[in-house]
Formats: sequence, C-alpha cells, structure tokens
Amino acid sequence: MQRPLAPRRLAVVSASAVAAALLLSACQTGPAASTGGQLEATDDGTTVTMWTRSATSDYTQALVDAYNDSHENQVELTVVPFDAYQQKVASAAGAGQLPDIVSSDVVFTPDYVTKGLFRDLTAEIDALPFADDLAEGHIAVGTSADGKKYAVPHDIDLSAVFYNKVLFEKAGLDPDSPPTDLPGWFEAAKAIDGVEGADGFYFGGNCGGCMLFTTWPSIWADGGEVLNDDGTEADLDTDTAGSVYDQYRTAWEDGLAPEAAQTETGATFGTAFGTGQIGWQVLGATAYGTYPKSDTLDVGIAPVPGVDGGESTFLGGDTLSIASTSEKAAAAWDFLSWTIGDEAQIDVVAKSGALPSRTDLADNEYSEADPNVAELSRLVSVGQTPVSAAFGSTFNDANGPWTAYVRNQVFGDASERGADNDAISAALSQ
Repeated sequence: MQRPLAPRRLAVVSASAVAAALLLSACQTGPAASTGGQLEATDDGTTVTMWTRSATSDYTQALVDAYNDSHENQVELTVVPFDAYQQKVASAAGAGQLPDIVSSDVVFTPDYVTKGLFRDLTAEIDALPFADDLAEGHIAVGTSADGKKYAVPHDIDLSAVFYNKVLFEKAGLDPDSPPTDLPGWFEAAKAIDGVEGADGFYFGGNCGGCMLFTTWPSIWADGGEVLNDDGTEADLDTDTAGSVYDQYRTAWEDGLAPEAAQTETGATFGTAFGTGQIGWQVLGATAYGTYPKSDTLDVGIAPVPGVDGGESTFLGGDTLSIASTSEKAAAAWDFLSWTIGDEAQIDVVAKSGALPSRTDLADNEYSEADPNVAELSRLVSVGQTPVSAAFGSTFNDANGPWTAYVRNQVFGDASERGADNDAISAALSQ
C-alpha cells in the first residue's frame, strides 16, 4: 500500500520562535470576539490564501491539490520553512496580514487562540454530523477557556512503540505478542541487547520534544497527569511519573541503549531504528512509511503502555483555523470542512497511508490492508494532547526546565524532581 507522505519533525523551539512569542503577546489582546452567525460553506470561485510549515507541506499540498481539482474555489498555499514559521505568524498577526487559513502545530494552537488570531468556529464545528468523532486532542487545543472552538484537526501524528520483529525472533521473543507493560518492554530490550550487535532500545535523551512524546503516554497509561487543566502548572513530581523514569534510568544504566541516545537532540531521532539494529523505540506514526520491510527490519506497532499496563499516546500534528481578519471566511470554511469530510479523509488521507482525524473512519479499506496502520488509526481514540499557552517555550526549549527535569530523571540527580517540577510550573505560569 501507499505509505505516509513524509515524517514530520518534532517541534523544537529556537530563539527566533521565543522572540516571535514575545512579539505575539505584545500585538494581540485576547480571543477574537464572536463573528456573528454560522458560516455557510461557499464554493463560488473565491481564491483563499493558506500557510503551512514545511514539516507538513507534503500532506497539506496533497489536500490542497485534491480540493483545487474538484472545486471552483482555489487555495493558494504558501509553505514556510519550519524554523521560521512562528516568527512569520507573529509578524503577520501584528500587522493584521495573516492568510485566510492558518495551519498550526498543536503545541502552539492554544497560544494562538489565547492571542485572538483565529475566528470563532464553534457553531460551524458543532453543526458537523461527525463533530463528536473529530480527534479529541486537536479539538481541545483549539478550544478557549470559555468553551469556544477555533480549530479543526488537520494532520495527525501520534506516538507508538515501533519494534523490530526480526530481532524479536532472533532473541527468542514472540513478535506477534509484544509486551503490554513498560517493564515487559525493557525485559525485551534486555533479551535483544547484544544479539548480532543490536541494542535493546533507543530514545532521544537530549531532546525535550522527543522525551515528552516518548514518556508522557506511559504516565497517562498509569492514570497520571502531566499538567493541570489550564496548563499553568506541572504535575510531574509524582510517584507515577517517577516510576516511569526509573524504568528508563535503570535501562540506561544497564547499557540497553547506545551511547548516542544520551546526546540525541532529535536531529537523527528516527535514524537508529531504521538500521535494523534497535529492538524497539517510541516513534511517531508518520515515520512508519520510512521503514520498508527487509531481511533486518520488519516493523511491528504496539501502544505505549505504563508501568502497570494500560495504553495511551501523545496526539500531535497540526490544526487548521480561519484567521480572525479573513474577509473570505465562507470560502475558507468550505475548504476546512471538506478536509475533514469523508471524501478527503478516505480518498486523500487514508489512501496515502496517513491517519484519519476522525475516529469513525479509523476502519477503512486502506487500514484494513495493513494491521500496523489499523493499530495506529485505532490509537487516535486513546490519545491526549496537553494544552498550555506556554507549551512550546517550556517543553521544547533545549535549555528549558523540562529538558533539565528529564535529564536529571534519566541521567542525573533524580532527587531534583520536585525542584525541576517547580521550575517547569514557573515557566508555564509566565
């Protein structure tokens, strides 16, 4: 079957992005006021503008091309380099020059909503016959504190355990019955480690985005939380979180991962698994299509479990919104609503090997053709997406408090958990 279009990078906040956030806070005053009655999707030959970041450009372009080929309206897509996207959005927002449609990383969507960049789409979204089936995490990040909805799901990425069935067999493990709890996965790593020179597992030890994507689902699977409801305080000074990081710490001290894992910044996060020399790794769904089956690598997919079992996933990706300054909102809504409709979700998204953003479409002719895609599609329904207006600057900053927390928990002084948690809370509340 056709594979996903291209793996996306985990968000890494640069100095320019932090500056963009400051600029954004200075030039916006709050959520956009109600824009009146419900929009009626209009396809009358209007041309609308849209921005997307380069990390999602292939996925977005496929949808834009299919829409343009089948509608009188036309979408003019501008692809912005990944590292320049936040600065460009901030500058355009300050000047009142945003495009009609804005694609945004889920970790930044709450801040954009808070700053009033987007049009209120509550009535439009609630009127959709499949409103309750839209990816819950993506709807949550686009919902304001007063319950108004400003975004729909765009592309879906989520974390899952990728494991090498070839190495499982060589280590005497059953590749068709993967572990169902975190200790079981590390026992598998121990069995695999050293088999024909392989390493048991891999992780991004110096990549904040990688580590939250990897470890937070285990905390959720055990019934824990990572943030309070409004995203202003961390909840990582708990026995639940501690037990998860103890698992990683012990596995690291036992030498079950290569030394490169300690310094992995995310730049080569998915490379090691592709060599066929890694037993398992938590990766994003969009990486699946980059690992063709070979004599040394046969990918299996399993949910991320907790120490005590369960399952969860970090639901990432992008959302779509209409700029609050757009004068072509009806035409823009025609595109947004089409992208989450049956035709686009099946004939464009699922056909490409990507994941539908609707849980009612998880089972489709394309997912049925590949059990791994079916499992990834199923996980959308158990995913979580943390919401915080200060998410990116707190958790994706290489020099930020979250990176310090996780490195202490895995490599350093684990007794600093409380102090590091307080530092994360301080950053979130700014």
